[in-house]
Amino acid sequence: MGSLTKTFQHLNPQLLCLPKQPCTPDLLMSPSEGEDGDFSEMEYPAERGNWTGKLDFLLSCIGYCVGLGNVWRFPYRAYINGGGAFLIPYFIMLGMCGIPIFFMELSLGQFSSLGPLAVWKISPFFKGAGVGMIVIVSLVAIYYNVIIAYVLFYLFASLNSDLPWQHCGNWWNTDRCLDHHAIRAGNDSGGQSSQPLNTTGTVSPSEEYWSRYVLHVQGSSGIGNPGGVRWNLCLCLLLSWIIVYLCILKGVTSSGKVVYFTATFPYVILVMLFIRGVTLDGAWKGIKFYLTPQFDHLLTSKVWIEAALQIFYSLGVGFGGLLTFASYNTFHQNIYRDTFIITLGNAFTSILAGFAIFSVLGYMSQELGVPVDQVAKAGPGLAFVVYPQAMTMLPLAPFWSFLFFFMLLTLGLDSQFAFMETIVTAVTDEFPFYLRPKKAFFSACVCVAMFLMGLILTTEGGMYWLVLFDDYSAGFGLMVVVIASCFVISRMYGKQTRFSRDIKMMVGIEPGIYFKACWSFFSPVTMLALLVYSIVKYQRSEYGNYKFPHWAEVLGILMGLFPCLMIPAGMLIAVLQEEGTLLERIKQAARPALDWGPALEENRTGIYVNTLQGSQSPRPLMRKYGGITSYENTAIEVDREIEMEEESML
Repeated sequence: MGSLTKTFQHLNPQLLCLPKQPCTPDLLMSPSEGEDGDFSEMEYPAERGNWTGKLDFLLSCIGYCVGLGNVWRFPYRAYINGGGAFLIPYFIMLGMCGIPIFFMELSLGQFSSLGPLAVWKISPFFKGAGVGMIVIVSLVAIYYNVIIAYVLFYLFASLNSDLPWQHCGNWWNTDRCLDHHAIRAGNDSGGQSSQPLNTTGTVSPSEEYWSRYVLHVQGSSGIGNPGGVRWNLCLCLLLSWIIVYLCILKGVTSSGKVVYFTATFPYVILVMLFIRGVTLDGAWKGIKFYLTPQFDHLLTSKVWIEAALQIFYSLGVGFGGLLTFASYNTFHQNIYRDTFIITLGNAFTSILAGFAIFSVLGYMSQELGVPVDQVAKAGPGLAFVVYPQAMTMLPLAPFWSFLFFFMLLTLGLDSQFAFMETIVTAVTDEFPFYLRPKKAFFSACVCVAMFLMGLILTTEGGMYWLVLFDDYSAGFGLMVVVIASCFVISRMYGKQTRFSRDIKMMVGIEPGIYFKACWSFFSPVTMLALLVYSIVKYQRSEYGNYKFPHWAEVLGILMGLFPCLMIPAGMLIAVLQEEGTLLERIKQAARPALDWGPALEENRTGIYVNTLQGSQSPRPLMRKYGGITSYENTAIEVDREIEMEEESML
């Protein structure tokens, strides 16, 4: 007992107890006890909350992954990268990168019940990766809601009896505008021997409606001179933020119910568009262009890179949304099963969307008398120019147009819910005592701030800023964050054996060699290849014929580098918080924090027993984050000596 008494004396003179006066050493006191030894009311942070049902989580993840990119990005990428042959590298990359990283993020979130910042208790040395993740998702959320505002604009315009982009002759049209009815009349006159109407140098009414009326780009000379605010777009942006806020007002309790509609109804509309599309004349032409396999493309690295990028962005890995959603699960939720349901369902949705889109484009190609490749476009051009023009060729055009944009609205809102929930959860988990009771107010502050930052994207030159955000906000920074996550799991955190044991604690099944090999080698190597490819094949941003100035390129590069710089900055802060030599500080900061583990005491077994704050053990008295300091080492030694004394007495 002599060594034990000396240890207590070294820690605090007050730890010496007078005879026959019961007291509790400060080191062993629960945080609920005051200085006089009496128990006071324990201050606990407000409850984080949980999904009200298992289906809430599943639908939220499906809604998050199945977004606008499934409609306007995948079909075109498949078409230009080998058609049906593109599905081969697509599913290979899904197996090598998509499914393993998806499962890894869900496992991290569910095991710890923590957001993208606090989850880095697993290795505080890399907490900067979590900060970088929040920076990325914040930048994406700003411009993503502007796209939703565009969708709302078109949705309201579709309520007219005649679509405003159906004909020329409006004040925003120019002499170059050529109505597709004139093209069809030119092709039909004179029968089969008729020569198609010359459309060189002309533009469609839908294209001028988009550029000259919705965006009003003619009022801006470039990104440096954005012009005035488009107030109709500004009001649509305000409405979109109000919708988002109302849906996340009560966290996952409210958004988990909204997704029952927003995650399922797009499939109803997509099936309707698919059935309508394949029954149109000429639909087979578009589907043929979409799926005709060109196996020679598989010999080029570009196709494999494109497949990996499509998987990377369509599943939303690295943004923190998956980790956030999983953190609200019960501890034993079967995320192993959910991973395959969501990832394979996302792939199926992308393929189905391709049939729906290209069948209509094939009909449009036949009506206009031009090849499919002249009407097929990627990105916003497909959603706001080509497909709206195709809708004008159908009977009941406003009805089909309304359905299409309503589908885009629900697809976009699901992803935006995830972005906002990620940001709010990450910050409230960092300051639970202050922010969790005021989560609704804090969410309102975040929405207002992002609305104000997004106002520049509603100006006449706002599209230039949106392109800059889109090109750089979630580029190489996102890949660096994912590579760092794989490195921590496979190298720093018990070399996978501990992470595999953690997963077995939750779902009862230990990950096999497939997941371990992907986490340690295949996934990070593929991400590194994407990173190198994006640097080697770097191209300056452009919008149409407009080339971005050098200062805008520098700004975009800094936007992409900023999340990466958070990693070394976080390392520096973590090292400064430790004690000892530099090497000792790094080792201490790299190992998991002492209270790392399941959120509830009932789920803590093995090495996680008695490591929660408030447990009757000296270990909870460590700092919230960081490695083991000399103080914590002493506390652990005291714990060991107590155990040895008890064993000797027995």
